[in-house]
Amino acid sequence: MDKKKSLIALSVVALGSVAYNLLRPVRSKVAVVEPFDIAQYLGTWYEIARLDFRWEKNLKNVTATYSMREDGMVKVNNQGVKIDTEKHKQSIGKAKFADSPNQGALLVSFFGPFYAGYNIVQLDENYQDALIFGDNLDYMWILSRNKTLSKERKEAYVAYALAHGYDTSKLVWTIQE
Repeated sequence: MDKKKSLIALSVVALGSVAYNLLRPVRSKVAVVEPFDIAQYLGTWYEIARLDFRWEKNLKNVTATYSMREDGMVKVNNQGVKIDTEKHKQSIGKAKFADSPNQGALLVSFFGPFYAGYNIVQLDENYQDALIFGDNLDYMWILSRNKTLSKERKEAYVAYALAHGYDTSKLVWTIQE
């Protein structure tokens, strides 16, 4: 009986994965940064802006910290603080390269076998700030090694995102204290 339940559960997960990939919104088709060096990308990044979604709703002081795992994948540690309750929130995930380690295209997972695109489409030559697009037009982040970013860099990233179909009027500018 346990084998039957396991088979049913596995089938449900597989069907859910197929349905997710078929039904998700329009994909972003923007070229990623190349050449890309994961060693320079590792460390802590401050979120400057995002297109809001459930996990990050009402968060401030949001950071993403990337480090190498023993298995060659990248550990993703996202953290923030709820604005209304001051409660700390954390999510640990993993990332792998979508294709070549020389390209800024990663697949990130916080939920078991389900991966989503994390595409580094713009990156400061010194790895000090970055523009990230998800698999579709619902996910976008502006990140920096510092809690602030110059007006010029913000405007350049917003203009680039707008030119590639992102609704930048929906950006949430993250409070960094």
